[in-house]
Amino acid sequence: MATALGIDIGGTKLAAGVVSDTGEVVTSRRAPTPGDGAEEVYATLLSLIEEVRTGDEVACGVGCGGPMAPGGEEVSPLNIGVWRRFPLRRRLAESTLLPVFVDNDAKALALGEGWVGAARDSKDFIAMVVSTGVGGGIVLNGRLLDGAAGNAGHIGHMIVEGEGRKCGCGAHGCLEAYASGPSIEAITGRPPEEAPPEVVERTGTLVGRAVASVANLLDLGLAVVGGGVALGFGEPFFAAAQAQIDRSACLDFSTGARIARAGLGGDGGVLGGARVGFLGV
Repeated sequence: MATALGIDIGGTKLAAGVVSDTGEVVTSRRAPTPGDGAEEVYATLLSLIEEVRTGDEVACGVGCGGPMAPGGEEVSPLNIGVWRRFPLRRRLAESTLLPVFVDNDAKALALGEGWVGAARDSKDFIAMVVSTGVGGGIVLNGRLLDGAAGNAGHIGHMIVEGEGRKCGCGAHGCLEAYASGPSIEAITGRPPEEAPPEVVERTGTLVGRAVASVANLLDLGLAVVGGGVALGFGEPFFAAAQAQIDRSACLDFSTGARIARAGLGGDGGVLGGARVGFLGV
């Protein structure tokens, strides 16, 4: 049985684990993402890696928030302000002495969900993370879309409200400016877990609006959604999203598009990262 290190880097938490080539999480650890400085974030990540690794891993795969340079040579996650052009791939290769492969965290989730998760029977889908940020990974004809610099799938920066709230990317009306955890807290004055029902419903509606647009654009019928905000909001969020998809995906090929909960649970990021590693070697 071959194993790989799987790493998930997000604005709220960092996670590392060892995953088998059959998709079994052997062990995993997580910690809050520090906000004190670039090296503090990296030191916390290394500590997690040392806790889980066995020394037998064949590769290290990473899912990290974007944007990033091709191959994750430099990463500048919008939700980790202390990392700007951070040389992630090189630093991890030096620290682990393993082949290191880096991709966007939502693209990594798409690989994991298509491997052993809720999209394993689908060749055409989008996987989304609705959490501290909002990201996506798109699979068409069984192939993960990369884009010119590896950043394809940033559904969080689709405009869902004309001239709406300013987003961290600098644009106005992005999905992330309404559906991410920090945006919900800024709008309501409460953490997402205390959001009132109308905010839960509106968040689902806006996610559904973005998913319907993707379904219409790319001829795909499934959106697999994970992340703390989406999963924490639960059925009312998913029902509102599906209702909006039903209203807005009306072409012959997009009618019937559906939204589903991600199937990998709390270890989705680690599994996705490991899959990035396995596919890289």
